[in-house]
Amino acid sequence: MRVFLGMILGALLLVAGVYVYDSQSTSTVASGQNASESRTIVNWDVAATDWHALKTRAHDDWIKLSSK
Repeated sequence: MRVFLGMILGALLLVAGVYVYDSQSTSTVASGQNASESRTIVNWDVAATDWHALKTRAHDDWIKLSSK
């Protein structure tokens, strides 16, 4: 049980770290004269679209299973 909790916590920390890194590199403060040209690690628009599609599919499948 501890292993699974550790894996879930690790995944959440990884996503949070990448989000913080991306938000720092694309902020208006970081885009000053000395800022380097860097791209974000994750395309957050695509990730949000995929997350919405996953939630919609899970909801539809849950309705299909619960109606039987």
